[in-house]
Amino acid sequence: MAKVTLELPSPPTQSQVTVVERNGKVSSIDSNGHQGQFPNVTYSVVHTIPGRLRFRVPRLRCDADYAKRLEVLLTADALVKNVRVKPAAMSVAVTYKSAKVDDAKMRSHLHDLIQAASEVVVLKNTVTSTEKETSWPGLQLSAVATTLAVLGGPLGLPIPPLIVALPIALATLPVVQRAWSGITVERKLNIDFLDLMAIAITTFQGQFLTPSLMLSLIEVGENIRDRTARSSAQQTLDLLSSLGQFVWVERNGEKVQIPIQDVQRGDTVIVYPGEQVPIDGSILRGKALLDEQKLTGESMPVLKKKGQPVFASTLVREGRIYILTERVGNDTRAGQSIKLMQEAPVHDTRMENYATKFAQKAVVPTLLLGGAVFAATRNPSRAASVLTLDFATGIRVSVPTTVLAALTYAARRGILIRSGRALEQLAEVDTIVFDKTGTLTKGEVDVVSVESLNPATSRLRVLELAAAAEQRLTHPVAEAIVRYAEAEQVAILPRSKWDYQLGLGVQALIDKETVYVGSDRFLRDRGVDTEALNGQQKSADSAIYVASNGQLQGIIKYSDLLRPESREVITALSKEGVEIHMLTGDNKRTATAVAAELGILPSATHAEAFPEQKATVVRQLHEQGKTVAFVGDGINDSPALAYADVSVSFANGSEIARETADLVLMQNDLHGLLEALAIARQAKQLIRQNTGLVAIPNLAAMVIAVLFGLNPLAATVVNNGSTVVAGVNGLRPILKSRKNKTLPSAR
Repeated sequence: MAKVTLELPSPPTQSQVTVVERNGKVSSIDSNGHQGQFPNVTYSVVHTIPGRLRFRVPRLRCDADYAKRLEVLLTADALVKNVRVKPAAMSVAVTYKSAKVDDAKMRSHLHDLIQAASEVVVLKNTVTSTEKETSWPGLQLSAVATTLAVLGGPLGLPIPPLIVALPIALATLPVVQRAWSGITVERKLNIDFLDLMAIAITTFQGQFLTPSLMLSLIEVGENIRDRTARSSAQQTLDLLSSLGQFVWVERNGEKVQIPIQDVQRGDTVIVYPGEQVPIDGSILRGKALLDEQKLTGESMPVLKKKGQPVFASTLVREGRIYILTERVGNDTRAGQSIKLMQEAPVHDTRMENYATKFAQKAVVPTLLLGGAVFAATRNPSRAASVLTLDFATGIRVSVPTTVLAALTYAARRGILIRSGRALEQLAEVDTIVFDKTGTLTKGEVDVVSVESLNPATSRLRVLELAAAAEQRLTHPVAEAIVRYAEAEQVAILPRSKWDYQLGLGVQALIDKETVYVGSDRFLRDRGVDTEALNGQQKSADSAIYVASNGQLQGIIKYSDLLRPESREVITALSKEGVEIHMLTGDNKRTATAVAAELGILPSATHAEAFPEQKATVVRQLHEQGKTVAFVGDGINDSPALAYADVSVSFANGSEIARETADLVLMQNDLHGLLEALAIARQAKQLIRQNTGLVAIPNLAAMVIAVLFGLNPLAATVVNNGSTVVAGVNGLRPILKSRKNKTLPSAR
């Protein structure tokens, strides 16, 4: 019996309907228990291969509404990869996920959907796209004005002044708007007001080249600055988008597949191997091996049995469990993590650094100085020269140019820095908090050592027996043992009879020997003497034991190994005076051992930390006046990532961590963090240099303009020249990277 939950029209409201197939007939049962039957839709299977079916449905040719409903219904199905409906040919081709469903069940499922589409009105989820803002073509208008000014000025072509002035006036409108906003909203005169004054004076005097060049430069600066700004509206991350669209629940003694958003508190949810737990609850029956790494950071799967709690976003590696639903959606632990992240303070997206503040503070003094020059000389050109030398244009262009160059260079190096604000904060970082699992470690199980505990059995024989017993099992430790055996070029022996006990171990017949591979408890239950294990496990490594014919043969230790670069990166950061902390959901013994291996102080090691505790540690460090960067890659890291001054994740991390992070290491290598810090600090240094390159010539020219007089065009050349120099200086990272690409290797 196949079932699908859909929505049927029932004006003015919509009722939930379960589509049920019994004895080849498709019927519906609504929420009130009323049963109806869909009209039978005739069809035939034209072609079938694993993963693809093509049907001939005559109704498609004569019923356009049915064709549309069927296409939308098939497209929305979680098992369907691709749909092609051709009404004229009465054909519908469906490509489905053959790895998740067998062909017979999928064929039956598609039969239900073909029948259901005859009456069902399918409401397809549509994504509301943000309408693109119509941008004012200020850059194009200023370019036209500059071209006309050059043609009508230095080149002497007979171009009427009105034709040149018109594009200047149009290009000035954004400047007028920003200046007016500064006066009416911010209650202050801003740099746009100075620009407007200089543009107006020189335009009325007929010096069209000066305002045209100024407008071009202003527009370039605004465009570049907007490229570096982070989007002000962070899109809400939906926890359920990372889970399946449908879940199995048990209602009235029957298993029904329903949309995940329809799961209610008290429902019995069934989760099978390879599926994610969609809700928080407790196990009613069954047992399963759960991978909780995304939520807690715990690297090893955990065996859960009846009565124990399970949480949304954790993965069932083995087993099947029936769960009593206690919390759904945003009320789950994972949902609360996302909520905590969304409530984190959002930084201003525009760079409020010292250079911009300096430029803003210089507005009123510059305006007063220009007015004083005009009062003393009655020469508007000299006053316009003073207003042109306002420091603001050069700083407003050079700072974002430097930032954009740094972001571009970082991207070429495999480092995605999302905003100028993040780059600025990264340059100030003095404390870095690392998540352990998947960040400092690989996030997967690896065999550390194989030891023989029987003088008559070699180390390789122990590995040979273990690999043979564990072959084709999906447990992470089993996979690690087989990988290790293959790397050691140990032959995988055939296995005849075998019995796997979830959470304990495996018994197998190999080379006519009865082999046990599993926990010490598993071996003891099989009558194996484990006295030789006393005092064996003193390290943080976990272990699995091997026995054959009733005798203990050896021990295999495994662990979540450190990344190859972790020690080097931690050492390099420590030498630079950066304070290092480590957070993990692992137990204290494991956390302390890893911290000692990396040279991290015990006082800076935080074990058994859930998402909210990780965020608390980051907040406490921030409250101590530290500039904190957090490096993590899982759902459990997202709150801490959001509360950090700079958040860092990997490209292969969870979607939530990537979306929250200010900095994403695309190469999945911690060396990228060192390089990102170097790029950010260089950008900070270049910004300071550029401020000097802009301020010094403009200050000198202003002295000349005040004391002796300076042509507005000459003032514009000085102002623009310093801006160009500062801009080129800011592009040094990009220019350097291109030069390095053209140079032959020194090796």
